[in-house]
Amino acid sequence: MTIADARDPELPGRLLATERDALIPLLRSRPDKDFALPTLACPGWTVRDVLAHCSSVLTRVVESRFERGVFSPASNDRDIAERADWSNARVLDELERGMTEAGPVIAAAGGVLDGVGLGEWVHAGDVREVLGEPGAYGGPGLPDALALLARITRERGQLPLHADLDDRDEPLLLGDPSGERTPARYIGDATTLVRLYTGRRPAAGVSYELAGVEEAELNIYG
Repeated sequence: MTIADARDPELPGRLLATERDALIPLLRSRPDKDFALPTLACPGWTVRDVLAHCSSVLTRVVESRFERGVFSPASNDRDIAERADWSNARVLDELERGMTEAGPVIAAAGGVLDGVGLGEWVHAGDVREVLGEPGAYGGPGLPDALALLARITRERGQLPLHADLDDRDEPLLLGDPSGERTPARYIGDATTLVRLYTGRRPAAGVSYELAGVEEAELNIYG
């Protein structure tokens, strides 16, 4: 059984760089109309809004701008509004720069910003899903995302869960490994597990088994 190991400070930055190399060229090849598409996972936000949110978060990390109320819904909306008159290309430039420069800052922060790396990767999945691109909540970054998810759920003391993943050789243990609570059980693919833990709806037609916990209890975003 695999339990989240000690913190790898380079992991969030590696996850960001992996996603940057795949996502940015894809987005630069899409027409402007695609940036106006509504997202499923973030009601009220377009693809562009999600990207502007992601780029602003990473810029804040790089510049160490964490004023009171940062990352609240109101703060996020203000960040998006500040970029309303930017071109899509400028938003992507900021996003690419943030995905490149935030890694070392996150690594040096001791763990408090590690969730940013996972959140950015999840939002990339939100965008891929809307655009009909393969790899939503999967792709080459998935192993690092799973490792980060396992550690975050452990550190937050969430309900332990034993995941037997269809597409992974070893089972994964998420949540509190203390043994005080009987682990819940998940059987299915890794991308669906990510969707459940991040409050995203499982893809249509995908089957999985979940016992000992309600889906809503898994959501790391509340």
